[in-house]
Order: sequence, then C-alpha cells, then structure tokens
Amino acid sequence: MVSKYTVGQYLVDRLLELDLGHLFSIAGDYSIDWVNNYVEPSHIQVIEEVNELNAGYAADGYARLKGIGALCVTYSAGALSAVNAIAGAYVEKVPVVLINGTPSIQKTLTFEQTGFSSHHFISGRETDLQVFEYITTAAVRIDSPDLAPMLIDYALTQCITEMRPVYIELLEDIVDLECDRPAKALKAARIFSNPESLRQSIDQINERLENAAKPLIWIGVEIDRFGLREKAEDLLRQLKIPYVTELLSKAVLSEDDALFAGVFDGRSSAASVQELVTGSDFILALGVWLTDINALGWPTDFKHTAFVSLDTVKYGAYFSAQVSLADLIDGLLEKGATRETRYFSRSPVQEAPEVNLTGEISYQGFYEFIPEFIGKDTIVGSDASMNYFGSLLLKVPTPRNFISQSSYSAIGYIGPAATGVCLAKESHQRVMVFAGDGGFQMTAQCLSTQTRFELNPIIFVIDNGIYGVEQWLADTAAFRKEKPFYKSCLLHQWNYSKLADVFGCQGWKVHTYGELKDAVLGALSNSNSPSIVQVVVPSTSIPDNATWKKS
Repeated sequence: MVSKYTVGQYLVDRLLELDLGHLFSIAGDYSIDWVNNYVEPSHIQVIEEVNELNAGYAADGYARLKGIGALCVTYSAGALSAVNAIAGAYVEKVPVVLINGTPSIQKTLTFEQTGFSSHHFISGRETDLQVFEYITTAAVRIDSPDLAPMLIDYALTQCITEMRPVYIELLEDIVDLECDRPAKALKAARIFSNPESLRQSIDQINERLENAAKPLIWIGVEIDRFGLREKAEDLLRQLKIPYVTELLSKAVLSEDDALFAGVFDGRSSAASVQELVTGSDFILALGVWLTDINALGWPTDFKHTAFVSLDTVKYGAYFSAQVSLADLIDGLLEKGATRETRYFSRSPVQEAPEVNLTGEISYQGFYEFIPEFIGKDTIVGSDASMNYFGSLLLKVPTPRNFISQSSYSAIGYIGPAATGVCLAKESHQRVMVFAGDGGFQMTAQCLSTQTRFELNPIIFVIDNGIYGVEQWLADTAAFRKEKPFYKSCLLHQWNYSKLADVFGCQGWKVHTYGELKDAVLGALSNSNSPSIVQVVVPSTSIPDNATWKKS
C-alpha cells in the first residue's frame, strides 16, 4: 500500500531539491508538527535558534553561500520578530524562505466571526501576510491542499529567480492533508530581453569600450547573486580592462587577479583606486547598486558611467528597459572586442608594520595587524560599523569569501549571519568576522547557537564604548576631540569576553598587540566552539580611511 503524499512533505521535498541542508527554527505550536514530523526525518538539519531575528540573519548568511536559506517560525509573535532580517534580505537580493506556521482555518474563522481569539492573533488572516507582501517577492497562504503545490512552486520559483526572500504561510491543519507529488523540477524563470533594446545597448557600450582611452569595469554584487561570475571573468580576460569592486561585492571575483585594481567606495577607497576612477573616461558598472555606502563623499559621474543592472541599462541620458545583465554580457563577449592591457598603479601590498607588543591597540592598528591571519581559506565578514572602513582595504584572497550587509546595514547582522556561514562553508574554511560593540549587544545570543552546534567562528568585537558609525555619520568632530560624543551614542559597558563563560565557548579581552596576537592564535586553535575576542580601542580611534569626513 502506497502511503499518502502530503503538503508538509511537498514543501520539504522542494526545499531539498533546491539544496537546502539546514533550517533555522524557533519552536512554536503552529509550526512544530511540520518541523518534527517532516523536516526532522529528512536530510535537512534543524538548527534550533534562540530568537527569530538571529534565525533570519543566520538564514541570510547561509543563503549568500548556498544559494538558498530558510527559517521556520510561528505566527505573528514569531514571524514579526523576523521582519528586519527579511527586509535586509529583500534589499540585498538574498534568497531566503520564511515559513510561518499559522493557526488553522477553524481558529481563523472562529476569531473573525465571533471575536474568540487564539494566541498570537492580531486582526485575522491577513495581518502577517500583508506585512510580508512589502518585503518579499512572493507571499502565499497555504490554506488548500489542492492549491498547495502550485503556490509553493510559485513562491520558490520567485525566490530563485529574483534572488529575494519569499513568505509561505503553512496552516497547521493543512500540513498532513494529501496533495499531488511534484511534477517537474523547479528552475528559475528566464529574464527576457527586448531584442532591439538589447542590440542598441550592446552596440553603444561596445563602442565606448573600444574607443575609450582609459576604460574601467566596476563589478557589482549582482554578478554573484545571479551566477554570472564566469561570464564576467571571460569578459574581463577578453577586454583586458582593469576592474574594481565595491564593499558589497568585495571578493566576488579574485582579488589576486592581475586586472583587479581594488575596492571602490568613494573617498574611503585606496588613493590608487580613487586616482584610477578619476582618470577613467568610461566606466562599465555591471550589477552595481548605487548607495551612499559605495559613494562615500564621491560624486557619481553619470556622464561617463554605464550602469547595467538585472534588467536595465542607464548611461547618461540613455535609458533602456528590459535588457538582461546576462544577455548584455553575452552580447559583449560575442562582439569580441579586445585591446592592449591597460597598465595601472595598484595599491602596494602593505607589509605588516612592526608594532610594540605592549602598545595600546588603535582601530587602524588592528586592521594593519590582522591581515597576516587571513589566508585563502578564511571567510571574512564585517558588520555595519567602523569595521566597514577597515575591512574594505583587507585583501581577501579567495572569491566569495567576504560577507557584509552594506546596503541595508543593520547593525548586529554579522554575528548571527556567521552561524549560517559556518554551516554553509566548506569544511576546510574558517569564518572570521568583525563586529562593533553596539551591534553585537543586539544579537549576542548568536554565541549560544554557535556553541550548541560546535561551530567555530572567530568574532572580534571592537570595543570603543560607542555607536561609532552613528556618531561618524552625524558629526565626526568627537573623533577629533573637538566635541563630546552624543549621549545617544554612548553604550553601557559590557565585559564581552565574559560572555564565553555564559554560553560555554572561549573568550579573550585584549588591550595590547601582544594580547591580541595570543588571542588570535588561541582562537585559531579552538575548533569546537565560537571564539569571542574583545578588542579594546579608544573611543576616538577610527580607521585612517574614515578620517576624510570633517562634519
């Protein structure tokens, strides 16, 4: 006798098909049956998280490496706690699936018709769905077993096509009902180009690439999100034109490549990169998003920069819709344009300066000291903080080994994101992330999950006692000791290293470079739990490439 096939099994099978290996989950009575009866017996490992926000950030970090991430929460009280993580994934085009265990049809109708409420209800069946419709590329409610396969397939196809989060409401009384089995494999929908618009765009950009005296390629994060790394590399090799990345796309392509000139993020870029951008008479930006983080005091030259994103081309006054980024790269490759290699001045490789091991650590000194511990197997991550500036200039040898949420920039992201990265990485890789103390206070419970599952990220908490990046954005005079810090930017002091005793991992508190060296070596040898390194720096200390801002 063939056992019946259910909605709960359908969702698990589709997630497995997309190569999901881990599900981040918080126990909730509306979702627990699906997790216990369908996910647990499958090849998807359930990672019991400590709160929904951390689960969302972990799923986001996981998806950046694996191409899909997922979390399961319970209705309203759980789901609405994950809103910030899903919003960030939406902004940064990260394919995360939020599965929301939802009260039954009977409970819903009883509440709507009589006012007798089940726990977690707010205003009926539409509340959560309407919230997530604004920050997902598909939001569906599975309240019919007959429609379940179509709705699940629609949501997941949107997820892998748009590379953005989707929301699936899974009603508790639908999970065990019978439905059809999957008919065919899921695949991303095609992104169509208008033939005439595509031809015009290819011709115009190809002509500029051939005729420009000093062209430059600017590689953006969409090259990674939409699996275009090999095509982009082929184009660079054909054109022999130098390229830069941005903080969000740092290390999407190799930073060891002879054509790689550096990371361009406005006035925080290396001097050689700023000189290269200034001197270029045509810049082709492939998959670049314009944000204040990649501008950073730099006026964007729209007249000489062609921006090609997912499906549009913008170049000066020229705008063309429905031009696929992938198709445009293919068209440029077919044109076969090539040229002599443009020689350019690369930033000199900085030797680690000799330091007084008993000397006080500065923000800049930390980032001059740490590169010797970053190898080809190190995945580096940075939180929204002054760490953006320091990490921007770090050399990350291996493609796809840098993680930051620099467009949405939610402080507190990188600690729990490291949980997902640790589960998605290769076994020989090691995760090393840099957090600000203010952000870390928001999501410090990530250490609990990491310890529970014997994950071993190294988390540096730069302890300057302030919301440094917020003060920097508002008024930099405090860093020059011309004014006091805003009271709202002052933190309550934590002894971060002692959290290791609470969660059962390892921790160090360092004030000098000698202590820092011992802590890094100790953390690198700790393979069975997270390591937290509390790096104490003066509150007025900031990285050198952040000092350009004077107000």
